Amino acid sequence: MTEPVVRLSKLTKRFGHTTAVGNLNLEVQPGEVLGLLGPNGAGKSTTFRLILDLIRPTAGTISVFGLDATQRGIEVRSRIGYLPGELSFPARLTAGEFLERIREIRGLGQSADLAALAERFDLHLDRRIAELSKGNRQKLGLIQACFHHPELLVLDEPTSGLDPFMQREFRDLVRERVQQGTTVLLSSHVLGEVEQMATAVAVLRAGSVVVVSRVDDLRTRAVRRVRVRFASEPIASDFQGVAGMSELKVEGQHMSFIWVGEIDALIKLLSRYRVIALDLEEPDLEEVFLKMYEQPSSPERDPNDG
Repeated sequence: MTEPVVRLSKLTKRFGHTTAVGNLNLEVQPGEVLGLLGPNGAGKSTTFRLILDLIRPTAGTISVFGLDATQRGIEVRSRIGYLPGELSFPARLTAGEFLERIREIRGLGQSADLAALAERFDLHLDRRIAELSKGNRQKLGLIQACFHHPELLVLDEPTSGLDPFMQREFRDLVRERVQQGTTVLLSSHVLGEVEQMATAVAVLRAGSVVVVSRVDDLRTRAVRRVRVRFASEPIASDFQGVAGMSELKVEGQHMSFIWVGEIDALIKLLSRYRVIALDLEEPDLEEVFLKMYEQPSSPERDPNDG
């Protein structure tokens, strides 16, 4: 069985009387893009800092690349690209000077990727960091996390401050790196953002995992409103009591209903009659997320989620 890139077991972090992360169990598999979802204060940033051994856990274990992160933190960090949620740069340096310092600290040779990524994200390396906008500082943070081709990317709210074009550029970069073998762990409080990049999501509530699910399975759980026009008038009783179907209405050749389930099963169900037109609304994944967030905590990954 393949060793997870990240394995958190009964991880707990308290600050005084406040529990930021409580009994958290989570695994990130090689080549996976796992989106950590939750509102501000759910424990996402604290979890990331624990993984990088920037802070120490109160209890529990942290394994990264099969190594104990609390014992071999320097080695673990050398293989990770990290974008913190709160960016802090030396304001007097230019963007280029800062990146050169990072390159030297990492003991790397000259990197063509630095210039290529700066051009890709339209970041002027000769500008002083003090003069950069929030969006350009975010670009600088992304470049310093990615330019050395780390095995694992840990990205805290990576698209914060980026315009839509740069958000798309970032998503393309993530896909490229995953194809090259990189594993990605990213956080967000926006489901739509994670949906476009992640293969799986873990929902955090008050420092604990509520549920871990494949993104495709989220869509299966989603609510869709369906409208169908048949060649002939359907018999309503043919569809009453069908699992996943509710709010059924039949008016002549037209039928509408709410559907929760796989599209394949829906198509097979409707094929009892000749279908003239079919309209399916896009699933409201935000609603699915909210329902998941309301569920009792369950730290284990669903075995059906792979």
